[in-house]
This record gives sequence, C-alpha cells and structure tokens, in this order.
Amino acid sequence: MLEFLETFFSGFGLSLQESALWALFIGGFLSATILPGGSEAALIATLNLHQYPTSTIIAVATLGNTLGGMVNYWIGMWLPNRTQESKRGQKSLAWLRKYGYWALLFSWLPVIGDAMCIAAGWLRMHFFPSMFLILIGKAIRYAMLAALFFGIF
Repeated sequence: MLEFLETFFSGFGLSLQESALWALFIGGFLSATILPGGSEAALIATLNLHQYPTSTIIAVATLGNTLGGMVNYWIGMWLPNRTQESKRGQKSLAWLRKYGYWALLFSWLPVIGDAMCIAAGWLRMHFFPSMFLILIGKAIRYAMLAALFFGIF
C-alpha cells in the first residue's frame, strides 16, 4: 500500500511540475479567443520560474495563442455574410482588405487582433496561410516579450 501511495504521489508531483506549461498554454489559448485574458502575465511568470528552456516557453505560449486565434477564425467561418459589421469588425476588415494575409501578422494586438482572426474566417481567407501568419506574428510577440524579460532590449 505504501509503495502504491509513493508511486501515486511521485507521479502527481511530476504532473504538477509540468502544470506551469499547461497554465501557459491554456492562458495563451483563452486570451486569443473572444474571452478576456492576458497571456503575457503567464509568459512572464513561467519565464521567472527558470525551470524550462526559453524556446519551450515561447513555443507553448505561441501554440496556445495560435490555436485560440484559429478558434476565432472558425467562428468567423460560421458567421453569415452580413453587409453591416460592428465598428471593431469594420477596422479589422479594412486592414484585411487593404493588406490581405499580411495583416494577420498583427493578430496579437489587443481587441482588434481577435476581430481580425474572426474577419479572416468571415472573408473565407485560406486556412493555412492565415494560420501560418497568425503563428508567426504571435511567435514574434512572445520572443520580444522574453527578450524584454531578460533585458536584451
């Protein structure tokens, strides 16, 4: 019985050790959806642990945030084609119409970034170029935040 408890709690301890990365992933995912949240604080907290390689932390945050952005893209795909958009949506649509896929590099921006991902789906922009540019933009943002954390800038 004691061996079972020791095995259980050592496994439980190992799973808790990874919980910072899960919290970072979930925080990144939720903050990229239309739900409120800030993944920057989770990124800084995880970097401050000095427990994981910086590249792993940036990759986990980027993956979660990109997947959240793609949820917004799919929400946009489900929206009916309307002629009247919201004010926030009009600005995002204007950016996407003017700059095309390249505007998605700025999908990390607060408020307008979520609307931009929704607008990309609504405009039926191709999935893979959209995902790639959203991923690149979010990765650059997290890399810059990590660089600021370590005092590189």
